[in-house]
Amino acid sequence: MPAPTLPAGFDFTDPALWETRNPTTEFAELRRTAPVWWNAQSDATSGGFCDGGYWVISKHEDIKEISRKPELFSSQLKGSIIRLPGEVTMEQIELTGALLVNMDPPKHTKIRRIISKGFSPRAVEGLRAALAERAARIVHAAARDGGGDFVEQVAAELPLQAIAELLGVPQQDRRKLFQWSNAMLNYDDPEFGDTHSTDSSTAASVEILGYAWNMAEQRRATPGDDIVTQLVNADLDGEALGSDEFGFFVILLAVAGNETTRNAITHGMKAFIDNPEQWELYKQQRPRTAPDEIVRWATPVAAFQRTATADTELGGQLIRAGQRVGLFYSSANFDEDAFEDPFTFDVLRDPNPHLAFGGTGAHFCVGANLARLEIDLMFNAIADAMPNLTQLAEPERLRNGWINGIKHWQVRYA
Repeated sequence: MPAPTLPAGFDFTDPALWETRNPTTEFAELRRTAPVWWNAQSDATSGGFCDGGYWVISKHEDIKEISRKPELFSSQLKGSIIRLPGEVTMEQIELTGALLVNMDPPKHTKIRRIISKGFSPRAVEGLRAALAERAARIVHAAARDGGGDFVEQVAAELPLQAIAELLGVPQQDRRKLFQWSNAMLNYDDPEFGDTHSTDSSTAASVEILGYAWNMAEQRRATPGDDIVTQLVNADLDGEALGSDEFGFFVILLAVAGNETTRNAITHGMKAFIDNPEQWELYKQQRPRTAPDEIVRWATPVAAFQRTATADTELGGQLIRAGQRVGLFYSSANFDEDAFEDPFTFDVLRDPNPHLAFGGTGAHFCVGANLARLEIDLMFNAIADAMPNLTQLAEPERLRNGWINGIKHWQVRYA
């Protein structure tokens, strides 16, 4: 197998790279020549880890295999986020172990079982009517403006309103969630904070934890008919989330439920603009397969990571205990061995074994059903109220080393 010909110093988690483009060409080369490839990093470029680098896992099947083996590839040891602020310490990384994405079994199994109550197919379907009405209001309000920033006016709104609906948060507080999640995640983008300090990210975490703890205490004192009450009050098996666990759940929901779905909606609309025949097909048929193709095409989370707990071999490479492996879903979702014509945007694609919801196994996205519902409702509403949407400028991409994000996109709605 020939060696890859990547430039010296190339890093698949370089925020400046993702601000410019998705490295599809480089991923394709790795899948062809080095499916398990060591991406060396200096301490200055390691995004807080200072451990020499990480393995890039670019093939669909390899990522599925790793995702099924939490005992060998840990989410807890160094967390799941592959790129952190440069000045973060391992002690700070360890503190994030209360996030579901950074847990291993058996703790992960217990916490996920409690959280899953709020995301069952029945629970999510129960939100459909309210969210459909909200989606229609969102697009009609934007359409009246004639044009504007699609991200803020359209794509971000339903995920935020859905979180508020789910948690019983006052709708007027949803902008706080938007601002806090931006500050927490987008530490490499100067628009959202100081890229040389973790202060803004830490402050946002403190704000959202305090907000969540107050909410938990209120529901314990005065139970309501919402997921918060279910999560913080013991069920028949005596299981409930503690205040810290609930606080970190709200962080995860605000981040995962906001950032990822809004980026999927934005990338999806951009894909329809670039493939007008698919937009015409969608408007006519409204296929149920569309949300998953939109998520595959967008792959909002470019990568998560795991840490090897023992020496192991994968793809002919020896991975040492303690080394990180990057699960690059943004490569796997365009793997020619897993998809027919992967670089074709096809809303009728079926089957669609994409890994955009975090691969397979224990860490498959707990909110996948809600994300699919939101995407389905938003594009139905857009097709009804602004079927002739056009772009005025190319999207402005997010500067972030692990999120394939769009932060602004100027469009005309009519």
